[in-house]
Amino acid sequence: QVHLVESGGGLVQAGGSLTLSCAVSGHPFGRYAMAWFRQTPGKEHEFVAAISWTGGSTYYADSVKGRFTISRDDDNNTLYLRMNLLKPEDTAVYYCAGTTMSTMTSIRQYYENWGQGTQVTVSS
Repeated sequence: QVHLVESGGGLVQAGGSLTLSCAVSGHPFGRYAMAWFRQTPGKEHEFVAAISWTGGSTYYADSVKGRFTISRDDDNNTLYLRMNLLKPEDTAVYYCAGTTMSTMTSIRQYYENWGQGTQVTVSS
């Protein structure tokens, strides 16, 4: 059984930084394209960033491009999201997700496994 566990969320002032982590177990991490999504109350999951199996390719939503960086550590089966220059509109529950698709995707429905989420709150 696959488990994804996020950590690193919290409260930060606008302009600050946070790094989210997602520990993956139960699946060969190196054959798992990964992504971060976020959700605010009453809205659908919003794509944030994705990374390929090898980590050689990344893809970002326009709203976070240049501020967020997705990365992976295959030795430790961990996915990261470094978030800089945070804005109040970045406030959301952040989820990591994994797919066995050979290419990364921003489409939520293609991700088979999800973590429980971690809250990020950015104050103005």
